[in-house]
Amino acid sequence: MGRAKTILLVEDNQDDELLTLDALRNAGISNPVHVVRDGQEALDYLFAEGNFSAREPGQNPCLVLLDLKLPKVSGIEVLRRIKTEERTRRVPVVVLTTSSEQEDMHRSYGNGANSYIRKPVEFEEFQEAVRHLGLYWILVNECAE
Repeated sequence: MGRAKTILLVEDNQDDELLTLDALRNAGISNPVHVVRDGQEALDYLFAEGNFSAREPGQNPCLVLLDLKLPKVSGIEVLRRIKTEERTRRVPVVVLTTSSEQEDMHRSYGNGANSYIRKPVEFEEFQEAVRHLGLYWILVNECAE
């Protein structure tokens, strides 16, 4: 049996990070989660550059949970790079954001997002949303190698 596939969480808000990690655990998702806190760090991780140059570039995460409002490089730009690069374009990307702007949703889907989820304000709603996305993208969906 192979090792569990990693989830990449791109989130600059520590409270949202902790809530997401807690919600994944509560949903029974035991995959390792690697957290990065800005868009540049996400790109470095995904393309094995900078601080992540020792990481095996072919070992893509099975899922990217991507916030849009990020420091250094925007979530939309991270998404665009993921979906235009041959080695990462098949990685599912779920935009997980507080943005309710229609333009953000259109730009996300236009740049290849697989799903767009608004973070609910209430903790119970947030946990339920993360549970559903974890069940589908981790347990049901088949990741391309």
